[in-house]
Amino acid sequence: MKPILRPIPSTPIKAPTTPSPPPVKAPPPSPPPVKAPPTTPPPVKTPSTPPPVKTPSTPPPSPPPVNAPPPVKPPTPPPSPPPTTPSSPAQPPVAPAPIVKSDKDCIPLCGYRCQLHSRKQICVRACVTCCDRCKCVPPGTYGNRDKCGKCYTDMLTHGNRPKCP
Repeated sequence: MKPILRPIPSTPIKAPTTPSPPPVKAPPPSPPPVKAPPTTPPPVKTPSTPPPVKTPSTPPPSPPPVNAPPPVKPPTPPPSPPPTTPSSPAQPPVAPAPIVKSDKDCIPLCGYRCQLHSRKQICVRACVTCCDRCKCVPPGTYGNRDKCGKCYTDMLTHGNRPKCP
């Protein structure tokens, strides 16, 4: 059989105490400093300039001229014609506006013009009205209104918004 070990009660250990140091006294205030009377600095003497040196009346001889070859210009290529670029490369070329002769010509043109519109019937109705008055429908499904001229671009609704799509 094993003996049962029990912890031995111990008394708490206290750390040794040291006496606190005596308070430090501040040194007595010193008397205010005595200001010395202002002194002026001694005057500074500027160095005197020496008399100007006379230059000889005859100019020094110039070096003999050196014959350098004239500069050679590189040959210039013949002028080439400027490259031709389209005026607006971002936009594809637009076909001219088709000519409208009667109201019957407006319906298929306005159907194509308004095919991508979110409110197709309202767009077609306004487009047919503009086509009937101006005898023109702009090419494409959006934009190009200036192809039909001032009649098409300046027509407004009662709310002063552009009428023609």
